[in-house]
Amino acid sequence: MSEETPELSGVDLARVALRAAKEQARLRGEATAQKKQARRTGLRSGARADGRDPQPLGSAISRLIAERGWEAPAAVGGVMGRWPEIVGRDIAAHCEPEHFDEDERVLAVRCSSTAWATQLRLMAPQLLRTLNGGLGEGTVRFIKVQGPATGPARYRGRLRAPGSKGPGDTWG
Repeated sequence: MSEETPELSGVDLARVALRAAKEQARLRGEATAQKKQARRTGLRSGARADGRDPQPLGSAISRLIAERGWEAPAAVGGVMGRWPEIVGRDIAAHCEPEHFDEDERVLAVRCSSTAWATQLRLMAPQLLRTLNGGLGEGTVRFIKVQGPATGPARYRGRLRAPGSKGPGDTWG
């Protein structure tokens, strides 16, 4: 005895087709939900660019500087690296930037002699305009020019007076 399934027609056929379509839609919905979950949790990367993709070093550093608020110190650091281009070789050979105080916006420059320190003090307004023109107005407010760090060598000898500080007592 063989049982035959009755052939579907009309409304029954439409119900079977609707049930199959609903099942396919449910499966597609689950696949879409899995893709969204994968994007949220970072399980796989898609064809479009996102924050996890490799970036050029320059743009990554620029973004870091902007996020941390290091624009002014980084710009002044660039000036210290380009000092000979800004002031010229002659001055750069005798005067060197030492420190930038970010709070006071003061650039400290050390000179090899008092004569060069005097020369740089006379040029300070020009140099300040040049620096602020390249860095942005108000980045450097003052240039503190300092003379040589050490005075002349102080030797002890036969003719030294007791308590004397050497040549620094009279000049220096």
